[in-house]
This record gives sequence, structure tokens and C-alpha cells, in this order.
Amino acid sequence: MTSLSSVTPHDNLSPVAQAAHRARAAAADLAPLPRSAKDEALLAIADALEVRTAEIIEANAVDVERARAAGTSESVIDRLTLTPERVRAIAADVRQVAALPDPVGEVVRGSTLPNGIDLRQVRVPLGVVGIIYEARPNVTVDGAALCLKSGNAVLLRGSSSAYSSNTALVAVIRDAVGGSGLPADAVQLVPGESRDSVTELMRARGMVDVLIPRGGASLIRTVVEGSTVPVIETGTGNCHVYVDADTDIDMAVDILVNSKAQRPSVCNAAETLLVHRDVAEAFLPRALDALAEAGVTVHGDERVVSCAEATKATVVPAVDEDWETEYLSYDIAAAVVDSLDAAVAHIRLWSSGHTEAIVTTSQAAARRFTRLVDSTTVAVNASTRFTDGGQFGFGAEIGISTQKLHARGPMGLPELTSTKYIVTGDGHTR
Repeated sequence: MTSLSSVTPHDNLSPVAQAAHRARAAAADLAPLPRSAKDEALLAIADALEVRTAEIIEANAVDVERARAAGTSESVIDRLTLTPERVRAIAADVRQVAALPDPVGEVVRGSTLPNGIDLRQVRVPLGVVGIIYEARPNVTVDGAALCLKSGNAVLLRGSSSAYSSNTALVAVIRDAVGGSGLPADAVQLVPGESRDSVTELMRARGMVDVLIPRGGASLIRTVVEGSTVPVIETGTGNCHVYVDADTDIDMAVDILVNSKAQRPSVCNAAETLLVHRDVAEAFLPRALDALAEAGVTVHGDERVVSCAEATKATVVPAVDEDWETEYLSYDIAAAVVDSLDAAVAHIRLWSSGHTEAIVTTSQAAARRFTRLVDSTTVAVNASTRFTDGGQFGFGAEIGISTQKLHARGPMGLPELTSTKYIVTGDGHTR
């Protein structure tokens, strides 16, 4: 039987449309494959990434040099930069994905109906997944690995600032996939560096089954508002840490600094600190000094500023826009609140719905906070930095969805599937 991926697109189609046609044919070939075939390809990708690290780093250096010349911020350059250690970590993530259970074919629910018909709802691949993302070359590999494992073809459209890196990574991945006997067109870089290619991908309804944007608020808004293809919305991370009246101050300081400063350029880093007024006098001086040692500038309300006089902290008066800002830098907004409910009200007003944390020794306060806060993840006595597919045991995530339909929170393999019903009878008629 002729493989569907061997069908040649019409020559009069645009390069993006041709890529979508190839992806659709490749997706049809991937869907019925057993786990063993997909895992073999993933392990080949991981090995190839390590063998060809020098080639990848060389291409990445071109992007980094161009970004520095353009005056790009250090937080963006950090996300863009690949090192041998980061490539090894990416390869390890791919191996972790290979070790995960295959969601395709999983029975979500099933029963024998009273009339004797066997009914099963099973997981199936989405089909063709388009990913539009900014200067994060690791997304190129994460997206390819997760889509392959879940039986999907993927069209990758990274930012032009990472074009050299993404081109090198996709070449490595395609060689490994093709060498494993799977269709290489299951992983493609969307042709073109202009916005026109992004627009065309967003309008490829019928050829692309779903789009996943990963990046800042502007990118996500553009994709959500401009796409005719269904979108799984991944949101920005205006994450909060709330320190309750009843708290362990040492633990609260550790969680705050880890949430903010462990890696500030990512979406699960804390951007706002809220402190109950009853613990502010004891907690804030220590917290501000700890943030200062980590190099963090605090944008504080009047009560935070008043607590900063005897500390080493750099504190500037906060303005309204600070409460809604995803800094992605060594900055944090901070306010003193009169109650847990006031903290919740602040979060409801300003949060992006990503991750919020409470640090408390009160079980009643923890229960109330987790019930009232409506974000994808609510952490109790833990850093916001744990909102991550890898940390949750899902393997490398495709993104963190802040919407409420289909997928919410870190998106692993099950979130890259849909379902279909299989109805089995024995000559049944209605």
C-alpha cells in the first residue's frame, strides 16, 4: 500500500500550504503506529542531538550574536542561548518522553450498553499541530518529541531571532526520524521568516488541526484573535506568592526567592509578592534583604517601601501597571494586604491565571486559598517554579494552557490527543 506521506502536494500551492499538506499525509501514517516505532524514533533524536551538539551550538551562536547586536534584553538572550549542557538536558527530556506511556488507544471510558453494544471512548492523535513560539529553541525539540509520541505531525514556526538554531535542530530531528523509518515530514519548520508565513499558518483551517502559541502576551493575543484554526491558549505568567498571617518565615523567604530568582525569565517565575499585614513587620525586612542578595528590584506599595529603610533592598514605588506586569527579569511587585481575602481579590484582579502560591501553617487558610483562587495551579508551601510538565512527571511539556477548554495547566501527552468513540455490535439495528 502506498504511504500517504508519499503524496506530492500540488506545485501551485504556497510553500506553507505544501508543508501543511505533507504534514497531513505524515500524520495519517503516524496515527496507527505502535509505541515501539515512535519510541525508537525519539531515542534516535536524543542520540543525534548529542552527537551533533557542536553543529547545533554553532548555529545558535549566530542567533545569539545577532540578538546581542540588536540590543535584545538579557532575559530573551537567556531563553535563546543553547549550551552543551542545555542540549544534553534537552536530549534527556526526549528520552524521558520516550519512557512515558503512549496515550494513543487509551480507553477513557467504556461500557456494555443494555442493548449489548460495546461502547468505548479512546484517545486518538489531534492530527497536525502547529506551534508558534518565540526565541526558545528548546520548544523546537519539546514540540517535536511530544507530537511524535502522541502520533501527531508538527509544523514549527519559531521566531526569526532563532531561525538558525531552529533550522539546525529540525535538520537533526528529521534525519533521525527518517532514519528510524517514520515519515520525516512529521516534523517540519514552517517555510519563511516573514509574518506572512505566520498568518498563512493561522489561516490553514482544514489542514492544521490546532495551533499552540508559546510566548508573550502580544504573540498569544495575535494568534488567538487572528486564527481560523482552533487555538489552545497558553498564557503569560503573572504569578503570585502570598505570605499568610500564620507562616513559617524561613520557609516563606526560601519559597519567595526560589519562585522569583531561580530563573526569572520563565513563565512560572513569581512576579508579585503579597504579604499579610500581621506578618509584614517580621517578614518583609528579611525577605527584602534576601531578594536584594539575589539581585531583585522590588516595586513596592507604601507599606513595603516603609519596611525597606533598614534593608539592603532596592525598592521603588509601585504603579498600577506593576501589578499586571510579567517582568521576566529580576523585578517583582510587592504589596501588604489586610487579609487572605484581600490577597485573593488582588490575584483575581491582576493575575493571568497561571500559578499562585500560599505560604502558611494554617490548614484552614490553605483550604480557603485553594478554593477561591482560580488559576491553573495553586501551590501550598511550594515554589511557583514547580508548574512545569517535567516537574509534574509529564515529560517535556508543550506549553501551559491558561484556558479552560480541553486542556488546562502543563500540557503533556494526553492533552495532545482527542478522542473517538468505537461502537461494536452484533448485527444491532436501531
